[in-house]
Amino acid sequence: MRLSREKIVLLSHTVTDVLVASDEVEFIEDRDTIRQEIVQIFQNTLKEEEQVDTEVRRKIGSQKREITSTSERKKIPRKTKKGDLGRGRPFAC
Repeated sequence: MRLSREKIVLLSHTVTDVLVASDEVEFIEDRDTIRQEIVQIFQNTLKEEEQVDTEVRRKIGSQKREITSTSERKKIPRKTKKGDLGRGRPFAC
């Protein structure tokens, strides 16, 4: 998933505000340091996700048989069974 820097910063402010409002969390560092660390965690996680996505796309692209989407598969005519060939047609002698 791609997030802009602004969205990541907004999320970090939201997470920091939730942590400040919680009675279960005690801060050792100041809020800005915590927020900057949250931004760094988001950026690292998104970078790793993008690397995995790129690797998966590369792996899929290297497959011997091309993998198509469902809509493209519906366009390909299916092979008919031998018994299906004569169905629906009058029998000729």
